Amino acid sequence: MTDVRTGRLRAAAGRWRQGLGGLVVAAAVLLTFLLLGHRVLPNRVGHLGSLVETFLPWLGTAVPVLLFCALAGRSPRAVLAVLVPAVVWTTMFGGMLSGAGTGPATPGELKVLQHNVSDENRDPAGTARALVQAGPDLIALEELTPAALPAYQEVFARGFPHRAVFGSVGLWSRYPLTGAVPLDIRPSGLADADWQRALRATVHAPEGDIAVYVAHLPSIRFGVRGLGADRRDDSARRLGRMLDGEPLGRVVLSGDLNSTLDDRGLGPLTSRLTAARSGFGFTWPAARPLARIDQVLCRGLHPVSTAALPATGSDHLPVIARLRW
Repeated sequence: MTDVRTGRLRAAAGRWRQGLGGLVVAAAVLLTFLLLGHRVLPNRVGHLGSLVETFLPWLGTAVPVLLFCALAGRSPRAVLAVLVPAVVWTTMFGGMLSGAGTGPATPGELKVLQHNVSDENRDPAGTARALVQAGPDLIALEELTPAALPAYQEVFARGFPHRAVFGSVGLWSRYPLTGAVPLDIRPSGLADADWQRALRATVHAPEGDIAVYVAHLPSIRFGVRGLGADRRDDSARRLGRMLDGEPLGRVVLSGDLNSTLDDRGLGPLTSRLTAARSGFGFTWPAARPLARIDQVLCRGLHPVSTAALPATGSDHLPVIARLRW
């Protein structure tokens, strides 16, 4: 009788392991598809494609879970299946596991600091001092408020005497600025004339002139209908058309773009500009960063590295980018 029960238990355990192995194989196939084929995901309903692309690197966290399940199920077939998305993820993002340097710029480099300082920041002066310590050449800020602006101006005055501020965005520079103008990237249907969240200026650096854009694209929202990104995508397209008309060969775009570089919603920008992909450098939310939505992109310059800096009084982390002439 005991042998019969033991046999039944062994048979049940075998079926369980076989079933678990099959589920792991199916999940590994799905994971591989999401990594390699995320561009074919539809975006018309709930911006599903953009949602997956926003958190694309995090899909890699499923690999150790699947591997554990494959080993628990004693399924060599499942283990081999899990290796496929593991290799794909490593190929796509493995190079970003190394950190990016944040030391002083070497000769021939330009350091651009990008930070959404938050309109609820209770210590703008402390934030400004922290940014100066990073040793940038240019500082681009978003969510500036009239009440906080004097604090930033006072701290930046000595090292960054040249500035341009329009609405809630600003640019401070070690080098002279000319031609500073506000840019209208308001999405369709937004009639608020006070909505001023982009600018363009020419920076006269020793190595040559650079067109610098600072932009804060509209926020995205998560809801029952998925990812609400229509306004952000509209502003990105408007900004992309402005970049097409830029006469200078060297261009830098710094801003809170409310998206990652993998998100197709930023296609109008990432198709025209490039960014260093060294290190993940997640910037939002500052307490537990999940995604880098603060970006520095360029054209006519070589992006060397991009890294997140320690937290300030904002809900975003600052980003420092090193660009080589």
